[in-house]
Amino acid sequence: MCVKMLNPREDETMIDTASGSCGFPVHTIFHVRERIIADKGLDKNRLFTFEKKSARRVDYVNEKAFAVDFDEKAARTLNLIAGDGQTNVLHLNTLDYERWDERTKDGSWTDIYSEGWKKLKKTRAAKDNRAFTFDILMANPPFAGDIKESRILAKYDLGRKAKGACQNEIGRDILFIERNLDFLRPGGRMAIAPPQGRFNNSSDAYIRAFLAELRRILAVAGLRGDTFKPRASTKTSALFVQKWDEKRRPKVEGYPIFFAAMQESGKDNSGDKIHEPLQGKHGHLIVRRDLFNRGGETRDGIAEAFVEFAKKDGLSFLGGPFDDAKRKALLEYLEASEIRLSELLSENERFGIDAEFVKKEYLQIINLL
Repeated sequence: MCVKMLNPREDETMIDTASGSCGFPVHTIFHVRERIIADKGLDKNRLFTFEKKSARRVDYVNEKAFAVDFDEKAARTLNLIAGDGQTNVLHLNTLDYERWDERTKDGSWTDIYSEGWKKLKKTRAAKDNRAFTFDILMANPPFAGDIKESRILAKYDLGRKAKGACQNEIGRDILFIERNLDFLRPGGRMAIAPPQGRFNNSSDAYIRAFLAELRRILAVAGLRGDTFKPRASTKTSALFVQKWDEKRRPKVEGYPIFFAAMQESGKDNSGDKIHEPLQGKHGHLIVRRDLFNRGGETRDGIAEAFVEFAKKDGLSFLGGPFDDAKRKALLEYLEASEIRLSELLSENERFGIDAEFVKKEYLQIINLL
């Protein structure tokens, strides 16, 4: 869903800053592969594992797709897909960028990661390791754990109190929000999945204000609490944000935001998958979810509804003919909504951006009041 909604292109760089097994980079590579195949007029339904890897796809993997993870045991998957032993998956602490230079001087580290590090350095906005110039960032940061080290907290606006003093501690996922934005160029876009409370807790309103100040909130897609079972039962939402760009995407006020809440998670209460009665094109089972249409194998979902929303609003990364009838039908089917930031602020003082909060039924009640 996230990949389809952000629509990465072959000429764009992407990074996952909490990569684990590299799900976001891998699916980004699949997405770009389909675009390359379409550009060449080839059959996109042929099996990925049996095809000869084109030079364009290998170049994309080697030069455009990156991942960082704190856990050295995280699967380094990109080298397998590139097919030449290269990898841009780096073992680094995303939040503690101040110590990256120290880490990269470790001989045992450079033996494994030096080539990827050389390429990552080319994406820096300056000589330090704070700001980068990525086009796209997708990540599912860890929910658990607080950061208490003042040295790290002092580097983040969200790590400070209103009067400037450092917080005593702060959720790791909160710092990831700010850190991830540092990786993006002006106009860059991001998809992350923070815990649900960040979207509606009164105590977290300052986080939402921080996001809205210099960035556009594109969409919020509410995920069910069993989405990540059995590994985790934390309810989350996917948040989509784009940085304003003075030249290509100048800031506007009162822009619309797309909201939708997942109805079908594809999991039961135990975390076991629930499958569709039909099989995919290659005989594989299809998990029952309403996030996206799996290349036309299932009904259109949240991603396809957002694509029509984005076309209607003129978002440059999702061009093409706009189908208003399709957009309205999907909004009805998904109980999704489009609401302007100014309306959202006027109707709820805490600036909640929870997809459940702005469901169709809620908006109808507001209109009656």
